[in-house]
Amino acid sequence: MKDNCLNVNEIFGSIDGEGLRTGELATFIRLNGCNLRCSYCDTMYAVEHCSANLMTVEEIVEKVKEIGYRNITLTGGEPLIHKNVDKLINRLIENGFYVNIETNGSVDISKYLIAPVILTVDYKTSSSLMESRMNLNNLEKLRANDVLKFVCAKKDLKKVEEILTNYDIISYVYLSPIFNEITPEVLVEFLKELHKKGVNTNKIRVQIQLHKIIWDPEKKGV
Repeated sequence: MKDNCLNVNEIFGSIDGEGLRTGELATFIRLNGCNLRCSYCDTMYAVEHCSANLMTVEEIVEKVKEIGYRNITLTGGEPLIHKNVDKLINRLIENGFYVNIETNGSVDISKYLIAPVILTVDYKTSSSLMESRMNLNNLEKLRANDVLKFVCAKKDLKKVEEILTNYDIISYVYLSPIFNEITPEVLVEFLKELHKKGVNTNKIRVQIQLHKIIWDPEKKGV
């Protein structure tokens, strides 16, 4: 691969469907390829490199400039496994974009803890079948304006509580239901129980994937 190229699955403008910028306009840069194979993955079309479109960093930046939104969501697959992703992040910042990196929790986030980047780290629960691949050192590296996300089935809630109790997490925490496996109401009740047990819930949020409500859950590019 050329020194300034990345494998891009798609680039499109929409709204952020989850996280700190839910409902805000954003440009999505979805890179192709992932080092995990989660059981509930909803972007399997971006897991393998074979369908990728090779683009230079400058071509990607020009494309997001055309779309025009200042918010960028860099996602995948897993964006942080790409050789030139740091070059892309730096160029986006230089051009005045606000970058949110969605990462799967297996990759060390240390080199990406830079302003004004937001890190959204997805801790893969046991339901994903990938929990053993989690980099636990990431949990206490997250800053106050970053996000730790859990995608949960009911059986995962005990582990979520364990992590929130045993680690000094200062970031926001988002609890998401595995689509069609658990209702948001269960997560609300779980959050209430955490509060009763003395867990600081001020920065814990229950969320649903807004884009799957607005559009067909299987629709791409939204």
